[in-house]
Amino acid sequence: MTQDSINGGTNMTHAVDVVIMAAGKGTRMKSRLPKVLHLLAGRALVQHVLDTATQLSARRVVVITGHGAMEVEAALSAPASVSAGFDLKFVRQEPQLGTGHAVQQAVPVLPDDGLVVVLSGDVPLTAADTLHHLIAACSGDKLALLTIDFADPTGYGRIVRQGEAVRAIVEHKDASAEQRTIREVYSGIMALPAARLKSWLARLDNHNVQGEYYLTDIVKFAVADGVGVVAHKISDPVQVAGVNSPVQLAELERAFQMRQARSLMEQGVRLADPARFDVRGTLRCGQDVSIDVNCVFEGQVSWATACASAPTASLPTPASRPTR
Repeated sequence: MTQDSINGGTNMTHAVDVVIMAAGKGTRMKSRLPKVLHLLAGRALVQHVLDTATQLSARRVVVITGHGAMEVEAALSAPASVSAGFDLKFVRQEPQLGTGHAVQQAVPVLPDDGLVVVLSGDVPLTAADTLHHLIAACSGDKLALLTIDFADPTGYGRIVRQGEAVRAIVEHKDASAEQRTIREVYSGIMALPAARLKSWLARLDNHNVQGEYYLTDIVKFAVADGVGVVAHKISDPVQVAGVNSPVQLAELERAFQMRQARSLMEQGVRLADPARFDVRGTLRCGQDVSIDVNCVFEGQVSWATACASAPTASLPTPASRPTR
């Protein structure tokens, strides 16, 4: 499939292939379950990312697995989790030698003619519209980076500019004291031509503090080759927030549910307390619907006009009226 006429403007004729990095162990989760299979709003983190790939009309999705590879691959291969419309491939990163090494594993299954969007399996809430803008910024021949300003950028790769031009990404552990004052950081998400990506991946080395192959090093190769490097900067931290601990997972769950609640209230639904409301699927409401506290909606739920829920209700099956 192709990305065509994004936002009614730039004309794109390149097929979009998505690479999802999902090999990490997630040590801080303190769980036997692979990190990307932990649930947010009732769905695995990585499933949210696959859903986003569907919204991009991706031609192919390549999931890079490692820790718990068999479990992750089995979960994503299940009929209930595979979204129609793209070709799903798995590759394994064993051992795990950095982000650049991870994406190198995808090279054999990436067509040369596509535009590649690199995503992370533990960053579940990036909006498809944001990625459409990133793809438009790439325009088929540039390296486009999704960036954001953080008041505390500790741990993130810094965006080094010369004037307005992006010249490099410097990982935190390799950054100088001056570079660590930079607030603009790389989100881990990029879009670029597949052929360029393959060429730059072949040039990576691990001559850095961590002894790893950094995907971010391709920026300096793009600059050296005269290829434009552009940044699409956003201001919403939820869209680039990753999950590395149960605390971060809970924070993203609340952020997601608050957005669901706000959307419903803007449609006229009355919520007794938006902070005590959970949708784990989809919820469609008619006019004059009121939802009391501590209600959980699972699966595909539809409410008719003039419905009101009891407090502490759970609706695990489709319904046209409240279940008491």
